[in-house]
Amino acid sequence: MLPGLATLVNVITVLLGATAGVLLGNRLPVRTRDLVTDALGLVTFLIAAVSAMAVLSPDLSDEVGDSAPMLIVLGSLLLGGIVGSLLRLEQRVEGFGGWLQQRLAGETESAERARFIEGFVISSLVFCTGPLTILGSLNDGLGNGPDQILLKSVLDGFAAVAFAASFGWGVAASAITIVVVQGGLTLVGVGLGDVLPDAHLAAITAAGGLMLVGVALRLLRIREIPVADLLPALLVAPLLVEVAVALHG
Repeated sequence: MLPGLATLVNVITVLLGATAGVLLGNRLPVRTRDLVTDALGLVTFLIAAVSAMAVLSPDLSDEVGDSAPMLIVLGSLLLGGIVGSLLRLEQRVEGFGGWLQQRLAGETESAERARFIEGFVISSLVFCTGPLTILGSLNDGLGNGPDQILLKSVLDGFAAVAFAASFGWGVAASAITIVVVQGGLTLVGVGLGDVLPDAHLAAITAAGGLMLVGVALRLLRIREIPVADLLPALLVAPLLVEVAVALHG
């Protein structure tokens, strides 16, 4: 399979899942849709916990020492959050979602607009911040096979059904984010010629896992954490690993 085709498959599964979710969601009472969202929030917590445990990866501790991994993840989120907040990434993502909603559906009441934006933002973050997105897209670009992205496509398709049952067509709009993020990472993989070192990938995975905790908190209506502002942490994490390796060596 040519590099990038797996991302196209991912987009198709999300669109199909979102369509099924919208058709199903309109037939379900509000309390049932809320329960679906709660269940997805709990599952997101589980995925986040598994990802965050990468901070204990032997590959990472061997490279930077036993005490540095936690500091790397902490520093990544703090520095990344500061950068993202200054760049107003959360506001920009929400603004883009609002613009999409207006272009696709026209002027609607504020509640429906907010529902579309929330569905777009949450599904975009869930679909594009996990370890399968990063490693799978890079490996696809490197010609190592699309297996990870195809697995992610199946998972995203089922998640899109659950999301769209609660949030509507905003979930389908997240397909644009998938094209940009996964397509970009696939191009990076084509240019890299090799995968990220295991220690760097572990730091990125752990930071992404904690970001997914923020997504889960939003799904469970516990706290509205501006997770998009934390996205630069995924770039900061491998840089801090490099710094820690130099100091440890």
